[in-house]
Amino acid sequence: MGLGDTAGAVGRGLLAGAFGTAAMTVSSTVEAKLRERGSSSAPADAAGKVLGVQPRDEEGKARFSTIVHWSYGTSWGAMRGLLHAVGINGGTAVAAHFATVWGSAQVMLPSLDVAPPPWKSPPEEIVIDALHHAVYAVATGVAFAALERNSS
Repeated sequence: MGLGDTAGAVGRGLLAGAFGTAAMTVSSTVEAKLRERGSSSAPADAAGKVLGVQPRDEEGKARFSTIVHWSYGTSWGAMRGLLHAVGINGGTAVAAHFATVWGSAQVMLPSLDVAPPPWKSPPEEIVIDALHHAVYAVATGVAFAALERNSS
């Protein structure tokens, strides 16, 4: 696969990542309403620490959280494109993409002190978090496959 093909795959991955982010947004919003809990601030808290951003009020925090959520999810779609570029597709790509995205969150968020490590989290919270990330990976994979079919 040449550089142009790889760039095309990464571009399709970014579009697919936006689709996966939309699916994850729906799954986490429904779950939060069913469990009567607020949305997670951990990703925005992590980005705020890394970037030195401290929103001034709740409205600013909500905007920053939305920007981080969509930017992070969309950008992880590039990984899905890179998996295709190296010949990994189908269910194997979905599993690898899920493991990379969710695994990095399990390491990064605790290391930034914005979420507890998995061994200190209730098992049901780990399962729910994994479920949302699986929704993301599957939706991104489905979207990527559709974009790939249409690009040929």
